[in-house]
Amino acid sequence: MTTRFKKSRKMHAHRKRGHGRIGKHRKHPGGCGNSGGQHHHRINFDKYHPGYFGKVGMRNFHLIKHGKVIPTINVERLWSLVSEQTRLFYKDKTDKAPVIDVMKAGYMKVLGKGQLPEQPMIVKARYFTKEAEEKIKAAGRLPAAEQAIMLDRPDMNIRENRFLEILKLRMLPLQAVFACCAPDM
Repeated sequence: MTTRFKKSRKMHAHRKRGHGRIGKHRKHPGGCGNSGGQHHHRINFDKYHPGYFGKVGMRNFHLIKHGKVIPTINVERLWSLVSEQTRLFYKDKTDKAPVIDVMKAGYMKVLGKGQLPEQPMIVKARYFTKEAEEKIKAAGRLPAAEQAIMLDRPDMNIRENRFLEILKLRMLPLQAVFACCAPDM
């Protein structure tokens, strides 16, 4: 920067150059940052930051951070999990439908935002909202097809798992399968 534009030229003839008579451009007379919070800056910390110092309660030694996070996907994005070729392949078929496994894509819950094309599909997820369930069923309401929703849950009881296995063995992918044992979250 050229000298004539510098602040030092503008401060010419101002005796302390903007740094004051008392502090005199010294560093940090009260200490840097939060220093002195329990000593010479105590009033400020007590007034504006109560509870800053000290501990409360017990420690959780086995804390799982983000343990209850459920990745979600909307109904409008379900078809983006399979290729366009797959969608077109199953478009005119009345006896088959593609299985969209939401869990493989890293999602757990299906939400009900958006619309679906009128094409049957089988959606496998751990949780569904009521809106999502209704929209998926409504999209598969074609003459020879009934929509399926599968809850892929590890805590299903053995009877329900056996029921799903029997359906798979009989090759009835378009039968309505509801193992809705989980309340909506």
